[in-house]
Amino acid sequence: MTIDWAHFTPLSAALGGVLIGLAVALLLVFNGRIAGISGILAGILKPIKGDIGWKVAFILGIMIAPSLFIYFAYSPEVVITTSMPILILAGLFVGFGTRLGGGCTSGHGICGMARFSRRSIVAVLIFMVVAFITVAISNSYGLGG
Repeated sequence: MTIDWAHFTPLSAALGGVLIGLAVALLLVFNGRIAGISGILAGILKPIKGDIGWKVAFILGIMIAPSLFIYFAYSPEVVITTSMPILILAGLFVGFGTRLGGGCTSGHGICGMARFSRRSIVAVLIFMVVAFITVAISNSYGLGG
């Protein structure tokens, strides 16, 4: 995968961060819920009566927002050079790690760390170390593209 550095600006990155923080804060204030994507998605797969509507809306918003951005702003060029089997294996590892860690990067990294949760800080440190190791191994064996 390559990054479109020509269109990256610190301002757009900061604005994106502010919008994510605002969405997370609004969900917590108005719904009393943590915006952990894996937990929200799991809640759709095993629904609880009266608790499904906001979860479906949240997931649909995550899926629709990039399309709106591309329509109103620009469409970044995305080049994925990694093979499909490696991508599938990576997805399975991410899912396994999410279950093992009791949450995903959004739940721990955005919500948990904002609340100074010791558990989330440790989880994010582990996520980062494993990511660095994975990139190093992938690049060493030519798996990264």
